[in-house]
Amino acid sequence: MNHLLTNTFKKAHVDAAVKHFNGVVEDFQRRDWADSAAKGGKFIEAALKALWVYAGEVVPSGKNFKAGNIMDQLANKTTVPDTIRLTIPRACRFAYEIASNRGARHDADEIDANEMDATAVLSSCSWILSEMIRFSQKGLDLAQAKAVVDGLMKRRFPLSEEIDGRVYVNLGESATEVAILILWHIYPRRMTADELIASVIRHDQSEANARMAVKRIGKYTDQDANGNLKLRATGISKAESLIDAEKSH
Repeated sequence: MNHLLTNTFKKAHVDAAVKHFNGVVEDFQRRDWADSAAKGGKFIEAALKALWVYAGEVVPSGKNFKAGNIMDQLANKTTVPDTIRLTIPRACRFAYEIASNRGARHDADEIDANEMDATAVLSSCSWILSEMIRFSQKGLDLAQAKAVVDGLMKRRFPLSEEIDGRVYVNLGESATEVAILILWHIYPRRMTADELIASVIRHDQSEANARMAVKRIGKYTDQDANGNLKLRATGISKAESLIDAEKSH
């Protein structure tokens, strides 16, 4: 993806933007709403730096860089295309406001808006990066650019969810993989073997397969005196390898 941007924007800012965008997606899929939104803010800062350099300016160093100031000043750059001057910065402002104030403006008795905020930030970041690719690739490799943009704009879903205390994972082909991913979802909490078996069964697995899966993941788990299971480092690594394999498809 990076190479589709570096013919127009400075490589250092492109690399930072893509890195933070990947972090936004990964945390969103892990249901880590706060970190996903926070990385969205970092993505936007990197994107704004790329736009600012494109406009012929030098990025202020350290604490002198203020995203709001850059957005305001880009609007005055009448010699650059409107997508750089107005369109992308407006999308940045919307997402940056959410990312910078996550949770701060919600009353305690309101519905938790963290997931809603993270969804808005992810969608905005996808659009911003897609628009930067579209602009950068104008008149160049349009087929490749379109494929990347289409991939970015696909709707992304969390890899797991919890409904009234019941955990569901959206990947894992075997009962063993499902069991590992369920414990990954609740980490660092623990779950009893019986609870884990019941949870695996809810994923269209037989009771026999669920019980066998709990036995097979013994090398990946720690069991306390009360029989509660928790993933070890090896289990976390195994779960993340399953996630990485899914993302490569």
